[in-house]
Amino acid sequence: MTDPAEFTLTVPDSVAADPQAIELLRMWWSKEEPVMAVKPAFDDPIHFGRLLAYAARHMAHGYAVRHGHDEKAAYHRILEGLSEVVKSDNVSTIVEPTAPAPGNA
Repeated sequence: MTDPAEFTLTVPDSVAADPQAIELLRMWWSKEEPVMAVKPAFDDPIHFGRLLAYAARHMAHGYAVRHGHDEKAAYHRILEGLSEVVKSDNVSTIVEPTAPAPGNA
């Protein structure tokens, strides 16, 4: 899968330089739904909640810079979306099979 350059994400230099950095989450929007790979690396799930809160703040800033949205309004729209899913009773986890690593046949 190749992404147009405008959607390509790069690893920040500070993360690349940190030998103890851990990737916790990769997310895609595919076939009209979220798809993700997750690693529950924290001992206490509250840290992941905090990570999501930081991500919401940073994404609101991204909407302000990239799309000209008011940053505070963008943040509140993100929180609205979070709230909709939190309140929903039709969200389920579907685990996809893991492809074997090359050479491990």
